[in-house]
Amino acid sequence: MSNQQQAQQHTEQAPFPQQAQPTPGITTAMKPQPNHGEQSYQGHQRLKDKVAIITGGDSGIGRAVAIAFAREGADVLISYLNEDADAQETCKLIQQAGRRSLAIPGDIGQLEQCQQIIREAIREFGKIDILVNNAAYQMTHESLQELSADELEHTFRTNIFSMFYLCQAALPHMQQGGSIINTASVQAYHPSAQLLAYATTKGAIVAFTKGLAQEAIAQGVRVNCVAPGPVWTPLIPSTMPAEKVSKFGMDTPIGRVAQPAELAPLYAFLASEESSYILGEVVGITGGKPLG
Repeated sequence: MSNQQQAQQHTEQAPFPQQAQPTPGITTAMKPQPNHGEQSYQGHQRLKDKVAIITGGDSGIGRAVAIAFAREGADVLISYLNEDADAQETCKLIQQAGRRSLAIPGDIGQLEQCQQIIREAIREFGKIDILVNNAAYQMTHESLQELSADELEHTFRTNIFSMFYLCQAALPHMQQGGSIINTASVQAYHPSAQLLAYATTKGAIVAFTKGLAQEAIAQGVRVNCVAPGPVWTPLIPSTMPAEKVSKFGMDTPIGRVAQPAELAPLYAFLASEESSYILGEVVGITGGKPLG
């Protein structure tokens, strides 16, 4: 694919068709289809024979990262909630890159599920080199009063409790050169009232990253964080009003939403030895919206 063709894939701009779907959302129902780098990402064996775990790896950013990691030479375990068709497609793309894949469904807000993911990674691959904490839940509300206690707990369990659980279980198996990459959001710095619970968890992820980085480096594991702006994933049409979906991302300085493929190279960089002196950082990829 030429550079011009890649640029055209990335810059398809809103307004998109108004659309909505039930949570957690599926890729095939989205119009237009997201670009995960299926045709464009070219690997250079920067992660040769590494083993990576990616939560929310079935679609969106997670699928793009899974493609990138596999093409960089890694075997990949993806965890997901219940989107079986999306997960199967991601596994197929990993395998097409010549790498092994494993998909594990379930709710990562539960401690046992997180421990099971780590056990399955060790059973299947024998080690863990990279952990990408990417899965998240959000829902739009016009008022704080609409937020139920159950939804609040679910948001925190999915977005932040899972990171504690997975890191607790994974770190004893990780060696010198390992990498943990958490996904926060520009919402950690510029929270929307309509996404108050989600934004609050993303702020917690920033603090979690910076604190854990100081501990994990003692065993040679680097912890960093990516803070995306608006990205075209199933999370958007399944959690936002249709009229907002159609214009999603248009308020960025760059004037458009990001495609998942545009984020994947940053995750590959942070997972590789090329970023060996980067620790405890939050790296924005926001289309020009400043962090802080």
